[in-house]
Amino acid sequence: MTIGHLEHQDDVSANAHRPAGAYDDHLARVLPRAREQRVWSPSDGPLPSLFVSHGAPFTLDDPQWIAELFDWAQSMPKPKAIIVVSAHWEHAPVAISGAAAGTPLYYDFSGFHPRYKTLPYATPDATDLARRLTGMLSPTAVHEFTDRGLDHGAFIPLMAMYPAADVPVVQLSMPSLDPGALLRLGARLQPLRDEGILVLGSGFMTHSFAVFRRPGLAAHTAAFDAWAVDALARADVDALADYRSKAPGVEVAHPTPEHFVPLLLTVGAATDPGSAVSAIDRMVMGNSTRSVQLN
Repeated sequence: MTIGHLEHQDDVSANAHRPAGAYDDHLARVLPRAREQRVWSPSDGPLPSLFVSHGAPFTLDDPQWIAELFDWAQSMPKPKAIIVVSAHWEHAPVAISGAAAGTPLYYDFSGFHPRYKTLPYATPDATDLARRLTGMLSPTAVHEFTDRGLDHGAFIPLMAMYPAADVPVVQLSMPSLDPGALLRLGARLQPLRDEGILVLGSGFMTHSFAVFRRPGLAAHTAAFDAWAVDALARADVDALADYRSKAPGVEVAHPTPEHFVPLLLTVGAATDPGSAVSAIDRMVMGNSTRSVQLN
């Protein structure tokens, strides 16, 4: 074993006890690959639409989760731009985040180590994409919240997936928590996939705090996760939209809807609702981190 390798091992050991230490290691390891990732071209065909279980800031302490997100992004060409709809922004009518280069992040969380609110993710100028979205979503008046940067439902997964922060990103609000509204919004965004723009719904396949306190409730989150996988495989969009009455374990898995309904945006943006493939499939603290892509 070389001295350099020993020093690297010491750095990894030290970072393991530092908030976002796994993310620090990730940056040191993959930034060259991230910068060199081949950019989408028309010959690649449409990009898929994605649903990502985004996690809280502690995602950045989980090296496996970070690596899975990065490997997923590396499995496809680098997008020309990204549109994110996150569980953490509901505003009607639909609105867009600040699109200027380096718009400050919106650190919409508390109770975590202060370092998580210092981590940057300064993405490039996205004003062209913002203008395009404003035109596509007309006649609805689309307000741009110029001071609202990406919230953690957007920047946490993207920090792992595209750590070079070299892809323009715009966040759209959820105009409603109604699944039908998210399906319709996804359908309006679908043509952008043909231009190398990634459409990403960010939520959590199950989102239960109760299971933290009562691990036996994990049977309910597992049942819900299995039901969602089956409904996606059958392209049963009606069942997914009616998940509150159709899905087992829903009261535990999703006591509130905001972390599930971004999946409907992803389904709406897909050409083939039955094409879902699980890129990530793991239970963490009793919840499913399942993340899927659809063609």
